[in-house]
Amino acid sequence: ERGRRLRRLLSSWPSAPPPPLGTQCCPCAPARSIAHCCHGGAKMAALAYTLGKREINHYFSVRSAKVLALGAVLLLAACHAASRRYQGDDSCEYLLSSGRFLGEKLWQPHSCMMHKYKSGEAKDCLADKHITFIGDSRIRQLFYSFVKIINLQIKEEGSKHGNIPFEDKSSSLKVDFLWYPEVNGSMKQQIKSWTEGSSPKPHIIIAGAATWSIKIHNGSSEALTQYKINITSIAPLLEKLAKSSDVYWVLQDPVYEDMLSESRKMITNEKIDAYNEAAVSILNSSSKNSKAKVKIFSASRLIAEETIMQSSDGLHLPESSREMSAMILMNIYCNKVVKPIDGSCCQPRPPITLTQKLAFCFFGASTIGYLILVLIRRNNHQKNKPCTDMESGEEKKPATNSSAVSTLETLLLCLCKLGLIMAYFYLCDRANLFMKENKFYTHSSFFIPIIYILVLGVFYTENTKETKLLNREQTDEWKGWMQLVILIYHISGASTFLPVYMHVRVLVAAYLFQTGYGHFSYFWIKGDFGIYRVCQVLFRLNFLVVVLCIVMDRSYQFYYFVPLVTVWFMIIYVTLALWPQIVQKKANGNCFWHFGLLLKLASLFICIYFLSCSQGAFEKIFSLWPLSKGFELNGSVYEWWFRWKLDRYVVFHGMLFAFIYLTFQKRQVLSEAKGEPLFPSKVSNVLLFISVVSFLTYSIWASSCKNKTECNEMHPSVSVVQILAFILIRNIPGYARSVYSSFFAWFGRISLELFICQYHIWLAADTKGILVLVPGNPMLNIIISTFIFVCVAHEISQITNDLAQIVIPKDNGVLLKRMLCIGGFFSGLLFLSAVEHQSRL
Repeated sequence: ERGRRLRRLLSSWPSAPPPPLGTQCCPCAPARSIAHCCHGGAKMAALAYTLGKREINHYFSVRSAKVLALGAVLLLAACHAASRRYQGDDSCEYLLSSGRFLGEKLWQPHSCMMHKYKSGEAKDCLADKHITFIGDSRIRQLFYSFVKIINLQIKEEGSKHGNIPFEDKSSSLKVDFLWYPEVNGSMKQQIKSWTEGSSPKPHIIIAGAATWSIKIHNGSSEALTQYKINITSIAPLLEKLAKSSDVYWVLQDPVYEDMLSESRKMITNEKIDAYNEAAVSILNSSSKNSKAKVKIFSASRLIAEETIMQSSDGLHLPESSREMSAMILMNIYCNKVVKPIDGSCCQPRPPITLTQKLAFCFFGASTIGYLILVLIRRNNHQKNKPCTDMESGEEKKPATNSSAVSTLETLLLCLCKLGLIMAYFYLCDRANLFMKENKFYTHSSFFIPIIYILVLGVFYTENTKETKLLNREQTDEWKGWMQLVILIYHISGASTFLPVYMHVRVLVAAYLFQTGYGHFSYFWIKGDFGIYRVCQVLFRLNFLVVVLCIVMDRSYQFYYFVPLVTVWFMIIYVTLALWPQIVQKKANGNCFWHFGLLLKLASLFICIYFLSCSQGAFEKIFSLWPLSKGFELNGSVYEWWFRWKLDRYVVFHGMLFAFIYLTFQKRQVLSEAKGEPLFPSKVSNVLLFISVVSFLTYSIWASSCKNKTECNEMHPSVSVVQILAFILIRNIPGYARSVYSSFFAWFGRISLELFICQYHIWLAADTKGILVLVPGNPMLNIIISTFIFVCVAHEISQITNDLAQIVIPKDNGVLLKRMLCIGGFFSGLLFLSAVEHQSRL
């Protein structure tokens, strides 16, 4: 079949004149065959390119991709559920016992994320607590690393072979180190004093010792036997303590034998392994018949295996390794108290709120309703088969109210599919079914995927339908490649690399620039300020976010980009809709109206400048009820203020650029014919040169940034330079304006859904981590999770478009009634939110 198709296309391919002899592509061929050779090669290359894209699109449609994604989700969910059932779902066990390094300084526990605690968080978590470290010099090092999380000023100045106390009076926190280098009678007496004596029991106990026993007894087998006897005698005491306290036994870390001094040469890794095996077997067997359990802390040993070569004496770990172990201990205890977003280890699943329960019931009822409707339709189809009129002999079809049924069926089908998608969202980022991991940035993890998508984008280059500046295909392409870069930026954790951060800030600004450009152009050309247009835009922008706020129990401001574009759309609408309404049709009759519009834009700029200079006024406006319910995050509107201020001028720049461009276009200043430069040749060359220099100058400045705060202050004023430079570079040459990448444009048409969906089903822990569907294989995991993520985003885009046609009718009377219903819905949400807030207090 492919061969026949290829021969058919070859036979119909138009002939072309032979190239001149100076451009031989087959230098060894005789002159008379050169034309045939070159023409055939070009034909085959173009044909292979066309057929390649056609074959891909023929055998792998979007619909088949979605079916495959659904099958992958069901299979992965079943595998993870089975794994949780048979291997256990206690992430604390994984945090204590397993993990790997990401780079040199980031420890990644198996299946969960570890939070990096700061001093204030640690004090809040451990307030009024008593923590005791008991053991040898390695436990003393762990004690100091733990205390330094609470107070960075602490120095290791205490007695090396004595007890060391620490107290933080502001939080009534006590942390002690007790010097017991051997598991012997002395250690047993100390533990016994906590279980049977009058000494207050610590809330957390971290114990461990062995190397001194090996050293003092010269690694003899008798010492190991005695160690087993001693640890067997203290095991019941530790279990008794574990009923009211958290007890951890730290396994002995390996040593770097080549660096050990002569007095420590008997401490070998073989001996350490024997002591660890003894401790694990005795403590585990002792805990089998007890509900309380002494937890074995073995992750520190895994960390030491990778870092012990950096030790100064072969025995004691480098400071970075001890800090990781101390942070693990902090996560084990504090994650269930502080509940950090990026600390999923040891955190229970959040309780389901009343709003979430109602949402699940609604989606369940929609699914049942759709299934009932399908069954009814099938029964009616069987009953209402065409019947023959006995008199005329013609077939008559019974009358049916097909339009009403199809609309209701479409509505229920959309809600049914949306319910399934929201269930996947919930499983990914609220339930503990799938795993999560921390991000880790490397230059290769960011730049190599960028190269991949650029190659794909070039492969799918096609001719545009129109060659106007910033035509629809070109703006879709622009949105698409920017969104892909932003996605790679987020999943790679590239925000830690300041030059990349500054360039991505320009991409976000470019989205807002397009918001100003697109909406201004529509209102200026169409003059349509009707309520239908406003409701359509607001629905398409906000539908998915509103659903996620309910299902994922997050505030509206959490999805900051949607509030940003929504507010700016309303600002554009109000600016242009207020009297006098100045549109292109009116302005063409009298140039005076152009000055009137410029006056409106100037007034808008003054308002933006005033609000940017007055944080107090801005916060007062958005702290008013009910605006505060939408724009507060963690009880404050500061995050909204920061996001708005960061790109405060770029929407205005987009509006101004649209006005200038449309005015030039109307005056026929621009040449937008296919293949022609935008301006006369000399002007085009000068502008192109200035644009390239401006683009590179901004990139050099952004790459030389040293301080994020200072660069963010400059960003609102200078980001438009690179945006305008890109527009001119992309549009001045006629050949560049005549082509676009259909690959990037496809992603551009679902860019909003991609940006929002990444929060929960591509990234994890509300963008702080990475979703792990395929553990143990990062590359395969990224491929599968990305495939599912893109399919879900595309489906949500289609659902939103279908629902917009149903929910937002063109009839103003019906639309006003719908708006009242939507207002009642949001009033109910506010009431439920207030009830839930009161119940949490």
